[in-house]
Amino acid sequence: MSPDASSRTWPTTLDVDGVDPGVFRATLARWASGVTVVTCADASTSAPVGMTASSFSSLSLDPPLVLVCVAAAASAHDPLVGAEGFAVHILSRDQADLSQAFARPGTEKFDLVPDEHGPFDAPLLPLGAARLACAHEAALPGGDHTILVGRVVAAEHTHAAQLLYADRGYHGLDGSG
Repeated sequence: MSPDASSRTWPTTLDVDGVDPGVFRATLARWASGVTVVTCADASTSAPVGMTASSFSSLSLDPPLVLVCVAAAASAHDPLVGAEGFAVHILSRDQADLSQAFARPGTEKFDLVPDEHGPFDAPLLPLGAARLACAHEAALPGGDHTILVGRVVAAEHTHAAQLLYADRGYHGLDGSG
C-alpha cells in the first residue's frame, strides 16, 4: 500500500457534472510541465504580446504541429489567436524570471528582453532550452481556453537545463537520468 493510500477518496459513482474545481487543480498540480512563453505581434497595433504557458505540447510530426492552450480571459488571447504566426520559447532553468514577468499582463515585460523579432514579427526572447516559430494553423474551442495550433516553420534548441513547473513552484531538469 502506498504511503497515502488511506487518504484517497476515489468515487464509487461518477458525477456527470465533473470533479470539484479545487480537487481538479490540486490533482493537476502533481503534473510537472515545461514552461514556455508564447509571443506575437498584435495584428491590429503591432504591439508586442506575450504570455507564460505551461499547456504546450507537440501535436504532429508530419506536418510539424504544436499546440498551446490560451485562456479566453487572458489579455494575450485575442492577439495570439488573431496573429498570422507566433513564437514559442521553451524556457531554461535560469529563465524563471521571464516566466514570472510574462505571467502578468502588460507590455513592460518586453523591457527585460532585447528588441529582436523573428518570423511573423514575433518578439524573440533570449534563447533558453529551445525556440520555435509557428504559422497559425487553427484555433479550436477547449472549454474556457482556445487551443492554438501552430505549424512549426523554424526551430532551434540548446542543451540548457529546462525549467519545469510542478506543485506550484519552479524546478529544473538537467537532462540526466
